[in-house]
Amino acid sequence: MGTYDRIADLSLEIQSVELEGLELAVSTEFTRLSTLVKLRGRGDEGVGEDVTYDALDHVALQDAGDSLDLAGSHTIESFSRRLEEIELWPSPPVREVSRLYRRWAFESAALDLALRQAGRSLADAVGREPRPVTFVVSMRLSGEPPNTERVTRLLERYPSTRFKLDPTNDWSAELIEQLVRTGAIDSVDLKGFYRGTPVDVDTDPKLYRMVAEAFPEAWIEDPDLNDETLPVLEPHKERITWDAPIHSVADIEERPFKPRIVNIKPSRFGPLRELFAAYDHCDANGIGAYGGGQFELGVGRGHIQYLASLFHPDTPNDVAPGGYNHTDPPDGLPTSPLEPRIDRTGFRWLE
Repeated sequence: MGTYDRIADLSLEIQSVELEGLELAVSTEFTRLSTLVKLRGRGDEGVGEDVTYDALDHVALQDAGDSLDLAGSHTIESFSRRLEEIELWPSPPVREVSRLYRRWAFESAALDLALRQAGRSLADAVGREPRPVTFVVSMRLSGEPPNTERVTRLLERYPSTRFKLDPTNDWSAELIEQLVRTGAIDSVDLKGFYRGTPVDVDTDPKLYRMVAEAFPEAWIEDPDLNDETLPVLEPHKERITWDAPIHSVADIEERPFKPRIVNIKPSRFGPLRELFAAYDHCDANGIGAYGGGQFELGVGRGHIQYLASLFHPDTPNDVAPGGYNHTDPPDGLPTSPLEPRIDRTGFRWLE
């Protein structure tokens, strides 16, 4: 039995839908918005989080929330098919991938509600034991030129922290040597699939060679493989992994070579059936998986931690508690690995 088959027939009673906007001023240039999707029925509430990045998309959804017709009796599967019939977008999204993010928000909320109404946890429903979650802290180095201040500050406060870093074209050999001396870099994300975004990185074979050789044990995520970079990375092929292009099993199969591990971000998959199919595919084909975040402000972060605890607890999961993203992280943050904190019922990771 596939993993999705274990939850597809869960019954679901929805009486009302509520949308709640969340907001965090990250800097003077960027304010992060997300939207909580709250489905209510029979005295229970299921919650998901829309992690779409564009503020206009959140405003449009929240303004049109009362028009969503989702009330009634469903199963997880029939609810998913219902989402294909109604319009979740009052206006077209700024980015097409955001359709998947919103679909995930509604489907994860439905899963949470159905499990609560059934008096079961997700771990029980899929027959998996939650385990402590290894995590890395993901960041782009700040400063002009970039410096290691954020890394060293975190290591001073939390010495066991491991990192996933975004190399940029202004990294110097001196900076890389300072990072090597920390011994704390598990992954480098080359952002090779981003175009027209604030996190774009111009493809530079010299940068690729520098980071691949400097961090011989680190995973190399999302390189832009072309005639210039492929020869550079050929000796490091087994460490190459993928994130941004992975939205389905077909996307995993379409990589230029079989990966040892891939980044499975639940929100990138949209429907639950696609996400669980990817977990099953990786299990069946000897492909590892790790989780990734989308700058969640609410329950979405707990969702990815929960899934990591069930499906890939021992890999470099980019699911660190949100406090690690602060410029000055607070004291008392949980360290890796995260002990499982699942609620007795539903799809909830307890704070």
